Amino acid sequence: MRVSERRRTVRLTVERDAAVTATVPPGTGEADLVKIVKSRRRWLYGKLAERRELGEGRPPRVFVTGEGFPYLGRSHRLLLVDEAPAPVRLVRGRLELLRDSVPDASTEMVRWYTRRGRTWLPRRIEPWAERMRATVTELRVLPLGYRWGSCTIQGRVNVHWATMQLPPALVDYVLVHELAHLTRPDHGDGFWALVERSMPDYAARREHLRRLGPDLWLPS
Repeated sequence: MRVSERRRTVRLTVERDAAVTATVPPGTGEADLVKIVKSRRRWLYGKLAERRELGEGRPPRVFVTGEGFPYLGRSHRLLLVDEAPAPVRLVRGRLELLRDSVPDASTEMVRWYTRRGRTWLPRRIEPWAERMRATVTELRVLPLGYRWGSCTIQGRVNVHWATMQLPPALVDYVLVHELAHLTRPDHGDGFWALVERSMPDYAARREHLRRLGPDLWLPS
């Protein structure tokens, strides 16, 4: 537990090692904290599940010709090239990486996935938003740690750039999940009922995401 003079309410955070940290305003008693943690138990379980899906150990990848990197569910082999108009680009099924960019390859790959997401995801979310009668004011592609996505009450939807490695059907699950949160901020029964109405096979997609997540590439 951390005491902060700037806090007016209790903030719970799931750390990288799965520990839960509570940042509390001065004068918060242990009994009050226990009550708050119990009331947010479902939310904590959900955050721990997200961490397991995206955060477990993953196979290392090296930036050499022939290494595979996923994009929208398909593995594309890397090809180091001496000349190219951009550090990373997808050409005829091969991911080209400029040889001079190898020292900064992780950064350039993240930028490439992010640019792809900013182009592809807005078109993908639009029909789901219409179906769910949800208003999206902005869609951003960001590094989100162990979360696939997040949203705000103002209608902003944030999506992890690593989502662009997933098959489109699983990207859709991430989008529907966040759209449902625009009206249902918790993971209660009402939230899952809303997800199921829009995506009847969501449970199978969620399980597929849980199994596939640890195989995706993230910078070390």
